[in-house]
Amino acid sequence: MHHLMFRVICSTLLLLVASSQGIAKPSTSVKTSTIRSENLKEGKETLVLPYAFSSESMGTTIGVGGLLKGYGQDQLLIAGTVFGSFDDAQGFILGMWDLQVPYTNRLFFTAYGSYGDYPRQKAYASPGRIPSSNGSIAGSNDSDKDDFIETSGEDNWSELKLEYVLPIGSMRHEARGVYHIKNGIMEKGATGGDTWNPLETGVSVISLGQSNRFQNYDSEENDSLFGEVHPFQISYLYNNTDFPTNPSYGSSQWVSFTYDGFSEIDTGDWNFVEFEASKYFDFGPSSSSRQRVLAFNFWTGMSPSWSTKTNDDGEEVVTNKPPFFEGAKLGGFYRMRGYPNNRFNDRAVIYTAGEYRHTLKWNPIQDVSWLKWLKSDWFQLVAFAEGGRVASDYDFSELTTDWKVDAGLGLRAMMAGAVLRFDMAHSNEGTT
Repeated sequence: MHHLMFRVICSTLLLLVASSQGIAKPSTSVKTSTIRSENLKEGKETLVLPYAFSSESMGTTIGVGGLLKGYGQDQLLIAGTVFGSFDDAQGFILGMWDLQVPYTNRLFFTAYGSYGDYPRQKAYASPGRIPSSNGSIAGSNDSDKDDFIETSGEDNWSELKLEYVLPIGSMRHEARGVYHIKNGIMEKGATGGDTWNPLETGVSVISLGQSNRFQNYDSEENDSLFGEVHPFQISYLYNNTDFPTNPSYGSSQWVSFTYDGFSEIDTGDWNFVEFEASKYFDFGPSSSSRQRVLAFNFWTGMSPSWSTKTNDDGEEVVTNKPPFFEGAKLGGFYRMRGYPNNRFNDRAVIYTAGEYRHTLKWNPIQDVSWLKWLKSDWFQLVAFAEGGRVASDYDFSELTTDWKVDAGLGLRAMMAGAVLRFDMAHSNEGTT
């Protein structure tokens, strides 16, 4: 497990930031208040979750995560995790999500970040994108799986975000959705899904974010690859699903523009444009399930700033490009889960995914008294498949051929009104 993948898992599983949309990863979100019929504290939720695992990149690691949801403001989430390993990995993640800005009705503020020191950082990248000895570029679609750099170092990041919920659709009179659930299934409060019309139904959110990331590798020869980035992002989300935390029907669309004119990297200023869409189909309950859902996702993007030039050695190098961990990248916990994190990176990208989600009637820990603190509502079995590729230009014919593919299974659980995920995927480069 790559340390960056671990960071995403901590953010997703332990901080419970992401929803069950799983195959999608828009950074803009619907503001929600979830009322569990099993909770008599008016929507307030707490959870403390210790964890341990062993991985090649971090060794034996132990940690604890926790959250507070609905204290002070119904939609407000405060969460964090701290971890350490016997192999000198250590760090923490801490954040606050969806604080309603005082004296405003529709403006929300989010801030979170992480500090981490890792014994084995891995990067599928090369200075200036110069081809390696086998003729391919590290991280490109045709690159060798062993063409990477690995050393110890730090990876620290933070994000600040202001989001404004537009007074249209289902949010004409409110800035957040209030969803009533029983046994983890929504009974009342759907905010979209029946028709597609941003003016009449669904939730529209405009977001302005600024993030910072510092990554270093403890090797002088790798200094040209890594440094600091400080991008700004503006985006628009239209979520027309019934229950954004665990959609059963409807769709969502997200468009974003990211610009970084303050990066401390050799390649210079860069930008990235992206679009994402998801669609959900509800097949209802069955003899073994409370809910059956088929979910699809599509994501594409490119870097307009990307350019090439010839250096003093006569080699063609790329400038004004996003670093390998930003922009058009595939691999990791969100997209192409059968590959290492940021395994593929280039100028342009296309990605597709499909998931079948089978929410079980059977809950093996629901009535176990000493596990009540987990607040388990359901378990869900998932089968998924993914496909996509990166390319050096936005050529549709190239982007739709020679795809990388993977497939896998997942086990998910709703605890304290949020969805936790464990996915395993297999590709031609192994199992993750």
